[in-house]
Amino acid sequence: MSSVGRRVGIAVLALLAIGVIALMLSGGLSMGLSMRARPPVSGMPPAAGLPQPAAEVLARGAYLALAGNCAGCHTARGGAPYAGGRPIATPFGTVYTSNLTADPETGLGAWSADDFWRAMHEGRSRDGRALTPAFPYTEFTRITRADADAIHAWLRSLPPVRAPNRPNALRFPWNQPLMTELWRLVYFRPASFVPDGARDAAFNRGAYLVEVLGHCGACHTARDSLGGPDGVAFAGAELAQLGWYAPSLLSDSEGAVGRWTPDETIDWLATGINRHAIAAGPMAAVVTGSLQHLERDDLQSMAVYLQSMARPDSGGPRVQGLGRKLVLPSAGDPMLTGGERLYAKHCAECHGERGELAEPGYPPLAGNRLFAMNSPVNAIRAVLHGGFAPATNTKPRPYGMPPFAPQLDDREIAAIVSWLRNTWGQRGTRVEARQVNALRSVPVDDSPGPASQ
Repeated sequence: MSSVGRRVGIAVLALLAIGVIALMLSGGLSMGLSMRARPPVSGMPPAAGLPQPAAEVLARGAYLALAGNCAGCHTARGGAPYAGGRPIATPFGTVYTSNLTADPETGLGAWSADDFWRAMHEGRSRDGRALTPAFPYTEFTRITRADADAIHAWLRSLPPVRAPNRPNALRFPWNQPLMTELWRLVYFRPASFVPDGARDAAFNRGAYLVEVLGHCGACHTARDSLGGPDGVAFAGAELAQLGWYAPSLLSDSEGAVGRWTPDETIDWLATGINRHAIAAGPMAAVVTGSLQHLERDDLQSMAVYLQSMARPDSGGPRVQGLGRKLVLPSAGDPMLTGGERLYAKHCAECHGERGELAEPGYPPLAGNRLFAMNSPVNAIRAVLHGGFAPATNTKPRPYGMPPFAPQLDDREIAAIVSWLRNTWGQRGTRVEARQVNALRSVPVDDSPGPASQ
């Protein structure tokens, strides 16, 4: 959708929202909603009463569920796998994920393959209700029917867990189902994945994994005030509710991999660590729960596609967020001088006086794109809460950096990060104490949604 069309769509949605409110006040909402309700596509007996699909179908479904990181969202902390109940913070309130186990009353036990396909492809529940786009059907819509059926078969093979779905806690008017229907009118159309005939199989497989199953754009694409895609896809986005920044996958100064070798990209996807970057926060959770389990051929295909997206000669489109205004250092700047002094006291012993030291296979601080990103959020969080790479099967105990939140105040951390963003050839934005303070209280939680450093 063009920027003009998007603005028109937002205006239309705003006007429709006013109409919805008026309709609710006039008592006509129930009639409007009843027009949208549809019966289930079909009924389904409990999974235990059906012949089990072929073993290869179940194995493929399990693998595809890993590629989509389904458990990352549909497993509550301390809860049964895939039983849902995990809170997902959005600008409009909290969404609680659903139960994907085979329980016939609270899970997918009564869902047919057609029901599941409609949820993935059309974004509608079994009863026809529009699903909240916190479930990324905007990306999943292009999944193939065969893949959707395999995932459905595998989910129905899971032990049933009785876990009633918790109602979402969305704010008015977003807690009204008709608002979701209006949102869909502006932002969503069911689609299919169409391979690029001019590119090879590896490129197209990578595009499918990155754009559809991996739904990377759900976090790496900026959102407008109504939650719709805003600007260039994969150009980076502030994840304000999570307290992270999902870097641009187009800009080599942020999260693109155009300057990496294919093997470096594959290693980073599989372990979250290479000599250029470390995956942190939610992205570390994606590596741990999903990417490390993918076959090397699929990781290689993702690397091919991600490298094709890179724009080496561009800094990448800027997004709204912390540190938007550029402030260059000046001689004798007391804040940067203080940051240099604090770095020497607290950081140089491990990282080197010139940021040159790093454990084997780990990135040095000098030239690290963590400090070149448009947003300083991830750098602030690394200093505040520590830098911890993902734990994977090949690197179960990676090196980590301790948190400095107990030792340094907001101004000191702001000074260190500001200095790091403006030294060793970097020219980044200055960080303010208020920005550090805003992130100090954000929970240290690997919630779904990528961020990288």
